[in-house]
Amino acid sequence: QVQLVESGGGLVQAGGSLRLSCAASGIIFRINGMGWYRQAPGEQRELVASISRFGITNLADSVEGRFTISRDNAKNTVSLQMNSLKPEDTAVYYCNAKVPEYRVSGPVEYDYWGQGTQVTVSS
Repeated sequence: QVQLVESGGGLVQAGGSLRLSCAASGIIFRINGMGWYRQAPGEQRELVASISRFGITNLADSVEGRFTISRDNAKNTVSLQMNSLKPEDTAVYYCNAKVPEYRVSGPVEYDYWGQGTQVTVSS
């Protein structure tokens, strides 16, 4: 089992910054992709940013140029630096990790999720 624990959410004014962090623990041989998703009230969960094990990043158009994702493979952590925050960034942010389990038939990848951390941006 893999546990993800997030930290760093909070209340900030528009134009401000926050940094979210997520640490994975448990019996982990390898983590493939890691990322951050968010879900606003009444909306579907959406991908904000992802990063591969090799550091290849993908950001949603709405956060491109404002958010940066990074990870530390040795520590099994992923972070999201959020700058120039806007009220529309308000949501619960979830950390995600894609962890392979190796079986005789081949690897099977599982999604693990953090408990979520609230980010509120006031106008």
